[in-house]
Amino acid sequence: MKYDLVVIGGGPAGLAAAYEAYNNGVEKVLIIERDMELGGILNQCIHNGFGLHTFKEELTGPEYAQRFINMIKETNIEVMLNAMVLDIEKNKTVHVINSEDGYMEIQAKAIILSMGCRERTRGAINIPGDRPSGIFNAGSAQRYINIEGYMPGKEVVILGSGDIGLIMARRMSLEGAKVKAVVELMPYSNGLNRNIVQCLDDYDIPLYLSHTVIDVKGKERLEKVVIAKVDEKRKPIKGTEIEFDCDTLLLSVGLIPENELSNKVGIIGDKRTNGLIVNESMETSIEGIFACGNVVHVHDLVDFVTEEAKQAGYSAAKYIKDTLVRGEDINIINGKNINYTVPQKVSIEGIEDKLRIFMRVNNVYKDKDITVKNEDKVIAKFKRKHLAPSEMEQILLNKSILENLSGAIVISLEDGE
Repeated sequence: MKYDLVVIGGGPAGLAAAYEAYNNGVEKVLIIERDMELGGILNQCIHNGFGLHTFKEELTGPEYAQRFINMIKETNIEVMLNAMVLDIEKNKTVHVINSEDGYMEIQAKAIILSMGCRERTRGAINIPGDRPSGIFNAGSAQRYINIEGYMPGKEVVILGSGDIGLIMARRMSLEGAKVKAVVELMPYSNGLNRNIVQCLDDYDIPLYLSHTVIDVKGKERLEKVVIAKVDEKRKPIKGTEIEFDCDTLLLSVGLIPENELSNKVGIIGDKRTNGLIVNESMETSIEGIFACGNVVHVHDLVDFVTEEAKQAGYSAAKYIKDTLVRGEDINIINGKNINYTVPQKVSIEGIEDKLRIFMRVNNVYKDKDITVKNEDKVIAKFKRKHLAPSEMEQILLNKSILENLSGAIVISLEDGE
């Protein structure tokens, strides 16, 4: 089985990358998806707010996914569903298994990794207490309600104010549950501001910042959750405990890029994102293997996933046709107040017109400048009124200002003038 391009993952990133590669002349494209249908996590995201950048209209998650699925159906791109990728090799051999064909070896000229991410579990954050039923990851509860048609519980506490947690606070309320609290360890929410307004404020759901769950009580089913305020070191403060009677605890405590396959083949990862290190072409440390979407870093908006995936698909097409330009890599360094940047390295020769850089800051800031420096010389500045770790920033740098640089590019957040 030989293909020009194999895309691993049929969610929004994989669909956009495959479609872009096909439109740039790649004839034999295969998408491998382990689920029974394409669309990935979007299938259970029935709320609106998707597509404003990509399609210039507001869509639900399934509607957004269906747009790309319909586009894929109009091409000769092949799709393999219910198939699990066991391994990939540096020579771009993909080992796959499914119930119909059994074990397969697929040889590709290029690979795009778009496996998405998974949720952190209770075990990953060490919540103490009993082990009753009624504790769910927020994404699992979302699937139960929106796809399976099950109601996880009636009296709910949510730990974590990420976007999934906020959206599930509204969703549970609409289904008749009483959401008693959303609890957040940090002194700021980890969700988009619009979700705080639309999902908490509009439903009078209290948000407890700088709090965490310190105890879970229950025999067979969850009965009580105890929270407490935390200090600057995120340690619980005695005497600040609040007890909630509830039958359900939803955990929205972060997402982790799904990179077991990437790690096994030896692709270099980024400890700050738990994702992969890529260059301006979305190419990983192994030549001909590209990555995009949440497998690289966790995104806020699916529209940004699509932009990144298009770049990966376009670059993979150029690689397959042996026209991908490479030069000497320059590192992009996270400076003051910057948590991470993507891409993490760049070849100036590989930029066609502009370089798009995504980043997250490490705290909430107002009236700051995103400053781009090379050897202490400021080469670009971007003013921002408001920045928060929950909202990904992006900047565009013209190729002209990046030519003839020596040494690394440093991106910092500094006081505005």
